[in-house]
Amino acid sequence: MKDLLDLPQRTSKPRQEGITHVLDRGLSVADVDSLVEVAGEYVDVVKLGWGTAVATGNLEAKLARYREHGITVMLGGTLTELAIAQGRLDALVARLHELRIDHVELSDGTINIGHDHKLALISRLAKDFTVLSEVGSKDDTRIMAPYRWVELIQAELEAGAWKVIAEARESGSVGIFRHDGEVRQGLVDEIAHAVPPERIVFEAPRKDQQVWFVRRFGANVNLGNVTPEDVLSLETIRVGLRSDTAVVDADG
Repeated sequence: MKDLLDLPQRTSKPRQEGITHVLDRGLSVADVDSLVEVAGEYVDVVKLGWGTAVATGNLEAKLARYREHGITVMLGGTLTELAIAQGRLDALVARLHELRIDHVELSDGTINIGHDHKLALISRLAKDFTVLSEVGSKDDTRIMAPYRWVELIQAELEAGAWKVIAEARESGSVGIFRHDGEVRQGLVDEIAHAVPPERIVFEAPRKDQQVWFVRRFGANVNLGNVTPEDVLSLETIRVGLRSDTAVVDADG
């Protein structure tokens, strides 16, 4: 069916841009198989949200199944933050090696990590892992000026981050969004003016937010915190198979 229509060109795996970053909030192994059956070719990175990797009863079985399907997995940034706060980062790193996880998220939205310390941690972790750092607070009362977003993102990329995640939480109501979910367009434009958009993963859990980013940056924008049930929907948004992003010749 893919040759039926003239659609925007999508990147292919392993993608450097056009990444769909999926939030696993507690999937079963059977759920993983179902996701892959329907939309596996569109899933690039899966994050086991927050500290769910510690609490879940199926961690190793699920990691094995993702690995069988060729899907990259990382643990939630909150777990990394807690390990740092408790002086357990070395233990976490050792566990990640045991679990054969080679991507790690480093955020500072839960605990206060001095930025120089965060940069040092990025540099350290980047020696052994592909690092996705995160910029932006989970607290919607902490508003950061656009120039500061740019400074932090640039510094973290220079420190060794592969991509920087622009915070929005799973609610899509903080960070790059206002409390009602509206995109902070001026902020996003400032970031994209200073940093190549392909270096950013924009968290966009809601359909209207995904539509905005695809319209703004095209089919191959990196989007994160996508729910498993929305992966196929997002792909149709990316390539214009939904009315929100479809381009139709009026004479056609």
